[in-house]
Amino acid sequence: QVQFVESGGGLVQPGGSLRLSCAASGSISNIYDMGWYRQAPGKQRDLVASITSRGITHYKDSLKGRVSIVKDNAKNTMYLYIHSLRPEDTAVYFCTERPVTTTTRWGQGTQVTVSP
Repeated sequence: QVQFVESGGGLVQPGGSLRLSCAASGSISNIYDMGWYRQAPGKQRDLVASITSRGITHYKDSLKGRVSIVKDNAKNTMYLYIHSLRPEDTAVYFCTERPVTTTTRWGQGTQVTVSP
């Protein structure tokens, strides 16, 4: 089973941008569907964006226009670009293969904090 390691988070001022990376332990070219999720303190983990092996993308309605999901099969890495960051984007961001099941292994995630 491919495992994922997230990175690229940090402390960012409102209006800033980040590129989050999701490095896979193996090939991702044949993984049918992958996604980025986020979990804010005290809230459930929600889907931010997803991308299929054919490059079909899906975005959380409230984030459309501010996020972009990209796969680099040659590097076995998936990225999430987030622009115009807001305090409400503060969360731990995770990546994984979809669909998510009860046996899904989540990584440590990467913390994104948006604050002046």
